[in-house]
This record gives sequence, structure tokens and C-alpha cells, in this order.
Amino acid sequence: MSATLIDGKAFAATVREKVAGHVARLKEEHDVTPGLAVVLVGEDPASQVYVRSKGKMTVEVGMNSYEYKLDADTSEADLLALIDKLNKDADVHGILVQLPLPGHLDEDLVINAIDPAKDVDGFHISNVGLLGTGQKSMVPCTPLGSLMMLRDHHGSLSGMNAVVIGRSNIVGKPMAQLLLGDSCTVTIAHSRTKDLADVVRRADIVVAAVGRPEMVPGDWIKQGATVIDVGINRIDAPEKGTNEDGSVKTRLVGDCHFESCAARAGAITPVPGGVGPMTIACLLANTVTACCRANGLAEPEGLTA
Repeated sequence: MSATLIDGKAFAATVREKVAGHVARLKEEHDVTPGLAVVLVGEDPASQVYVRSKGKMTVEVGMNSYEYKLDADTSEADLLALIDKLNKDADVHGILVQLPLPGHLDEDLVINAIDPAKDVDGFHISNVGLLGTGQKSMVPCTPLGSLMMLRDHHGSLSGMNAVVIGRSNIVGKPMAQLLLGDSCTVTIAHSRTKDLADVVRRADIVVAAVGRPEMVPGDWIKQGATVIDVGINRIDAPEKGTNEDGSVKTRLVGDCHFESCAARAGAITPVPGGVGPMTIACLLANTVTACCRANGLAEPEGLTA
């Protein structure tokens, strides 16, 4: 491996430290404590782990954490009523409804019921539009974390050629908008892009967010390019043996084949330990930003786009 490793775990720790400092100042100077409300519907195991982690880190940085765990058969009307209550609660500055929702609930309807100013996931249609037109918005956490790491590594991104592989509303599209905002020349590619390998080979920055394990091989990467691997995929790892129930053990991989990409890249994020830790850190940062905006205070520098 010749590439510099972009340590998302360490970088996320510095972001959380900055957040904690801002929270302390808000308390001391303005008697305001940022509050984050997380709503979990149902008992999806991965979502439960994620929500617990969010709650723990929220408290660690000094913010108020509000958790609402609802039964899987909760009606849409009851969920919308809770969101309306949180929208009106002055102590709640950020609202996050954990996805995915049970099938009987309309995710778009639920997300768009959140006050855009409290939409710390950045998924509300108003925030999507504001970001797309270069106006002040709440920015989706994973793309924001990726941008922070790119800025930290490169300084200015102006004039760089960036390829985003993946066109999701959660990562691909907002990532492209953020890179445009930093004056990159941006291509959004995907699994059906013709001559995808050649498109990627022209990029100074590659953001892989397509959701296919190890789809991007090293020979797609321009020598010295920076690779941000957003993918988190679990694959069988027979070399690790079997579990007690006889099933094959697994391991996590990204959308890039790490070893071959690292041999050509100038810098690369690992999986795990790259973009993933930044997502929760940026959720906390967004909550502080939302709190400052709600109280007419200066936004914290370095914690938003």
C-alpha cells in the first residue's frame, strides 16, 4: 500500500471534540443546550445499535438526547403527531427519524413532515432544494463528513476533477452538489455509465457510493487520486471460519477493492474506519448548527459546508 490512509475514526473524534467545545460555550455564554431527538419505529437490530450509539455520543458532547421508541405497528397518524410535537418543542433543535421505516409508513411523507430547520439528516425536500441551489441548508451527514475529510487532506478542492459513483438522494446527489460548491468539476456516474472505468480514471477525487462490494478495482484509479469509499458491505469470509450455528463468518468491505486501489491512490479511506464514523459526528455537528440558527447565533466554523 502506497496511499495515505485517511483515518475517519480519528477525524470524527476531532469533530466531536469541536462540537463539545461549541456546546460548552453555548451553555456558558447563552444558557442554551442543543437537543437531538431520535425516533425509532420497530425493532430492526441494526437500527437499534445505531440509535444507541447516537444517544451515547450526543450525551458525551454535552447535548440533550431525546429518544422515542415506537412499536413496529405504530400508525402513520401517531408518528406524524409525534413529529409535530417535536417541531414545536423549543428544546429540540434536531429531529432524526431512523430509516428504514416499516413498510406501512410513507418515508417521504414522514421526512417531509419534519421542520426543515430541525432536519439534521438533510433529507427534507426543502433542504435538498436549498443545497442544490447553493443556499444555506441542513446538509446530509455522510456527504458532509466526506467533504470535511477531503478539505482536510487537500485544503482547496478548486478545479479538481471529481467523480461520484452512485446517484442516491442520501449520498450521491448531495455529494456532487457539495463538490460543485467547492468548485470541483463533477461527474455523477453509476452502474450503467458507459465506459465507467475510463470515466473514473480521469478523476482526481473518486467518491464510491454505489452499494456494490469491491466494485471499483485498482486499475480504475488514476495514480495519486484521492478515494473516498462510502460503501459498507458485508460479504462472506470463509477464511475466518464459521459461527456457532455453522454459518460462514463475514467481513466488511467497501465499494472499492481496498488493496488494489490503495496501491495507486494518493490517499484512501478504509472500510471500516473511514467515512462511517464521520456520519454520527456530522449529525452532532448539524444539531449544533441548527441550534445556533434557531437562536440567531453565529454558526460554528468548520462544522458545516
